[in-house]
Amino acid sequence: MNSPDELLAGLDEQQREAAEALLGPVVLLAGAGTGKTRAITHRIAYGVATGVYSPGRVMALTFTARAAGELRSRLRALGASGVSARTFHASALSQLGFFWPQVVGGSTPRLLESKGRVISQAAESLKLKLDTATLRDTAAEIEWRKVSRLSVEQYAAARRPLPPSLTVEKITDLQRAYEAMKDERRQMDFEDVLLATAGMIESEPRVAQQVREQYRFFVVDEYQDVSPLQQELLGLWLGERNDVCVVGDASQTIYTFAGATPNYLLGFTSEHQDATVVRLERNYRSSPAIVDAANRIMRGRPGALDLHAAPGTAVGAAPSISAHNTDSAEARAIAQSIGEEIEAGTAPESIAILFRINVQSAALEAALGDAGIPYQLRGGARFFDLKEVKEAIMVLKGAAISIANEPLFKSVSDVLRSRGWTQEPPATRGAVRDKWESLNALMRLAEEAPAETTLKEFVAELLERQAGQHEPTMSAVTLATLHSAKGLEWDCVYIAGASEGLLPISYAKTELAVEEERRLFYVGITRARRKLQLSWAGPNRQPSRFLAELR
Repeated sequence: MNSPDELLAGLDEQQREAAEALLGPVVLLAGAGTGKTRAITHRIAYGVATGVYSPGRVMALTFTARAAGELRSRLRALGASGVSARTFHASALSQLGFFWPQVVGGSTPRLLESKGRVISQAAESLKLKLDTATLRDTAAEIEWRKVSRLSVEQYAAARRPLPPSLTVEKITDLQRAYEAMKDERRQMDFEDVLLATAGMIESEPRVAQQVREQYRFFVVDEYQDVSPLQQELLGLWLGERNDVCVVGDASQTIYTFAGATPNYLLGFTSEHQDATVVRLERNYRSSPAIVDAANRIMRGRPGALDLHAAPGTAVGAAPSISAHNTDSAEARAIAQSIGEEIEAGTAPESIAILFRINVQSAALEAALGDAGIPYQLRGGARFFDLKEVKEAIMVLKGAAISIANEPLFKSVSDVLRSRGWTQEPPATRGAVRDKWESLNALMRLAEEAPAETTLKEFVAELLERQAGQHEPTMSAVTLATLHSAKGLEWDCVYIAGASEGLLPISYAKTELAVEEERRLFYVGITRARRKLQLSWAGPNRQPSRFLAELR
């Protein structure tokens, strides 16, 4: 375990201030690239090392399984492995599974993986014919209603923009039919998990007491993304106590369409007038030229932080802006530029192409494929769900039983060779190369593990990653929507389709909706470390209004 002094030694002045603020309400206003995860994990580890925190009584909450996995692995490396780091849903589901048999009796209702099928069946019962897009939009409306803590009647009065084929009467009837069908089958959706957990804590003093005895100190990452339902649950977990540290950046609020609101972050000091406020504004990620572009886009916006590049960072080139005749021409130009970057020594995994909507990826995939550049589509098949990865982990698990005193590199490489891995990649693209890339990602995890790691420990780490969908880095260019890029970073970032109708998106009609698109663009800009290239294609489009602010 690191000593308290060692834990503080590598932090800057603001991060250190955050790490030492262990009790009472604390808000970290943390800009993009300012080392917020480092500040959070060192703060928790410092609390454990000084004896202020008992590891088992700390709950770190975040929004994705990947982010929770990253927190757990960093905390383990800092000597705070007993701390719970989970998503809101995972925490609530664990509590629900424990208390349901005691409070309600019987087993917990089955969790719905997807709402689509039940909504479709509910629609059939009402003699409504809905296409896939409308089913998806209806699911999103159900989620928004529940996380906003609205009844169906209150939802009807909210005057939400609706899917084209549905009236207010039809969508409210559909939501009632969906809820009734789900209840009859003893099924719950993800929002029900939060609602039921909140209901139990609120109505059962015994449950509230046990939950609050278990967890005493809370850290909430990405606090600008909490919904009213998540905020309510957090309040119930805390009870009368106020040992909560929230971390967020109002400029990165990009999920208001799903019920998220930055109001709890922006109003934290009004709610907790004795709160410690720490601003993290020193950006360690991006070049000064990219930091300047980010500041220009958000200047004057509510809660916007004034980022400044860490001292000694090379200024770097200003973001470039290019126009093209067609989407295909734009994609080919991006692929050519990426090819030159790779030729100059940039690793493919250090490059990303970001875009607003999924349909934009087709032209980009074709151009990269034609250029022979390996790529992975974020949001495609999950790494740990791939057949070759599941099989390799199963064989490694078996090998761990019989292999004891052998270097990890040899044990893992022997197993992966038996599954078709070679030291040199195959020359061809396609399924063979894709399989090799997957197995090579496992090999790289073994290479990066501490020298003393046993095969048994390595397999345990893989299984934990698998459970949390904490995927390793593949040696390929990343293709991702701007939404799915949040929380990630690359040396070189290309933002494609920076035109009116795509960025901001055509259905962003109100000032509030356009401001959300602005924040999305800001998130894209701040993913880049040293190179940012923006592009758009005509002939029937105009450049994004946001580009004018960068010129």
